[in-house]
Formats: sequence, structure tokens, C-alpha cells
Amino acid sequence: QLPTGLYKKVLVILHDSVLPYMNEPTLMMDFLTVAYGIGGAISLLALNGLFILIHQHNLEYPDFYKKLYSLLDPSIYHVKYRARFFHLTDLFLSSSHLPAYLVAAFIKRLSRLALTAPPEALLMIIPFICNLFRRHPACRVLVHRPGGPTDMSEDPYVMEEEEPSESRALESSLWEIQSLQNHYHPDVAKAAAVLNQSLSEMEDDISGLLELSAYELFDKEVKKKSVDVPLEFEQVRGLFGKKNDIFAEHFSLD
Repeated sequence: QLPTGLYKKVLVILHDSVLPYMNEPTLMMDFLTVAYGIGGAISLLALNGLFILIHQHNLEYPDFYKKLYSLLDPSIYHVKYRARFFHLTDLFLSSSHLPAYLVAAFIKRLSRLALTAPPEALLMIIPFICNLFRRHPACRVLVHRPGGPTDMSEDPYVMEEEEPSESRALESSLWEIQSLQNHYHPDVAKAAAVLNQSLSEMEDDISGLLELSAYELFDKEVKKKSVDVPLEFEQVRGLFGKKNDIFAEHFSLD
């Protein structure tokens, strides 16, 4: 059993600096599966090594998607390794053979957590969810459900359920994304409004959005060309804007 700091240092470099040079990478199966079960940032970092063992060395990990689903908590949009996690999650959810209930559970959980996410994370996760709809058309019932739940109190989805198949996600609707259409950030509201229209067949490229930071978002807004918006249609003539008040007799604005 390793200290937490050492676990992180090892797992960060394991997938590209250790596994490719091992004669038998499968020897790392036990280490990686134990690390994946620890939780938190250590589980996120273990995903890289597990991805290589699953795709290249036929590792079968029982309840892999259940564990991946459990990693989705409010901190996932704020952690240092967010880009790495969502890149791998995108790969794991790319198979067309995944059952609709599983993908719907991921979509629903990501949408619920998005209600408290920062704008830079939302601009990444909304296209991410749209891509899941493109790959799994059976999940579009979440968008096209007339008379579905409109808030958390009516929603049949069970957020606390650890088993995706028991979460009742397919019975729900994406009222969370509809709520984001009224987001204070105009780019987020515009991105969320995409679900009101028919999605194109071509998937969105989210690679450039995975590492989007609040600084980059702010810098982009600052560099926008400003448009002069008239705030007063009547010229101010007195100190407090009234034409004939007592202040207008003694003060004037040059």
C-alpha cells in the first residue's frame, strides 16, 4: 500500500513511461484495479493504465462502468485531471454496443452535476452529451419526451443510486439542459440551445474544449469588440437627470 502522493506520481507516468517497456504489462492488472477502487483522483489517474490493459491486453474488469459511473460527483468538473478523465470517458462510451440504460444514466448524471458546474466546464460537457446522443439514438427519448418532469421534485431519476441500471434514467428528461438555456453566460446558453434543434450527424470535436480554463474564457470576453449601447434616450440636464429640479438650477453637466 502506497502513500497517496506516491500513488499519484506513479499513476501519472505509468501508461506512457512504464507499461510500454514491460515484457508483461498484465502484471500491473492487480495494482491498477486496486488503485481504481480507491476513489477520488487516484481512480481518475488509474483509468489511463486500465484503458491500455483493456484495449490492448484483453483485461476484463467486472463492474467497470458501475465504478466509472460512481466517479461522477460534483468535484469532477473542478479537478486538476478533468481533461484526462473526460477524454477517457469519451473513449469508454464510444462503443455502439453499450445498452441504452447505461448511456442514459451517464447523460443524466452529467446533466444533473452540470447545474453547479463552472462555465468553462459546461462549454465542454454540453457538446460531450450531444455526442452521446449521436452515438446512441435510443437515448434521444430524454430530449423528446412531451410532458416529462420539469424539475428535481418530479424527476424519476435516482441520483443516489450506484447501479446505473436501477437509476431510472430512461424514464426521465433533460430538464437540466433546458435550465442551462437561461444561464448567465451567453455562450453556455447558446450551447445548451442546440438540443432544441435536430442534431447533425457529425460529432463535435471536444478535444480543444477539454482543457478550457476560466482564464481563457475571461480573456476571450475581454478581447471581444465592444458595441456602444445607448443607455439613455434623453439627454441628462440636471445633476440627477431631471429637467426642472432644484439641482438643475445650481448645477450643470458640461
